[in-house]
Amino acid sequence: MIQDIYPHRLHNEFIPHRALDGEGIGFAFDGPKVLCRFEGNAVRLPRVKELGEDKAWRFLFTLDETPCYLLEAALDAPEGWEYEVVKALRHRAEGPREGIFAAWTAFQLANWYRDNRFCGRCGGPTHPAEDERAMVCDHCKRRIYPRIIPAVIVGVTHGDEILMTKYNGRDIPYYALVAGFTEIGETLEETVAREVMEEAGLRVKNIRYYKSQPWGIVDDLLAGFYCDVDGSPEIHMDSRELKEAVWIRREDVTGQPNDFSLTNEMMMVFKAGREPK
Repeated sequence: MIQDIYPHRLHNEFIPHRALDGEGIGFAFDGPKVLCRFEGNAVRLPRVKELGEDKAWRFLFTLDETPCYLLEAALDAPEGWEYEVVKALRHRAEGPREGIFAAWTAFQLANWYRDNRFCGRCGGPTHPAEDERAMVCDHCKRRIYPRIIPAVIVGVTHGDEILMTKYNGRDIPYYALVAGFTEIGETLEETVAREVMEEAGLRVKNIRYYKSQPWGIVDDLLAGFYCDVDGSPEIHMDSRELKEAVWIRREDVTGQPNDFSLTNEMMMVFKAGREPK
């Protein structure tokens, strides 16, 4: 999966007053795009010194021993560099995986800083806290922390078949699994049952947890579950949400183009007969 970057490691601890290092990775964003360069099938991220150490930088995290910073002002792409949609990195570049994962994580933090320049309670301006990763309102002193949204990915099984879906309104040719966000006051297991019922009209049982994945593009933390159909396997698809929902036999499961997603891993685990029982 995208976060599986061993032997590399992303250290996301907040380090107050981290000194600027020109050799650090410098993240510059233009809306949904990140500044980068493609060298063959590999993506390269700029160093701070290549964009200018005199600019306004904010420390984000370290990748192994390399500090990573966020450029806080707009920047036109220098010669030899381009802005590419962050989400497209997983399709356009084969690696390095640690760089792509760092870009996704930096994008999530960049959006959080951008979206919390003002307090949602009183409307006052905010400033970064000095002791932790938080924004503090100048007026009411409210502390605002990075938002993480829980969501589920569900492998619904019926014997040697798994429910595979394609979402409506998305030009994605390959299959995925049922997925959805957790509502207020709802457990993850209840989310599983509700989403499967809403999207496919199926009741489920034997809900069991598999694995989780950070997915910074939409600020969510994905929790993967397998479950079994409870009763009839007849699909009643919500055509507003899905354009296809089908049972596919274990041996016929086809993976996605790369192994970055939890969805793909869960499909391939089922294909190999290794899903938790």
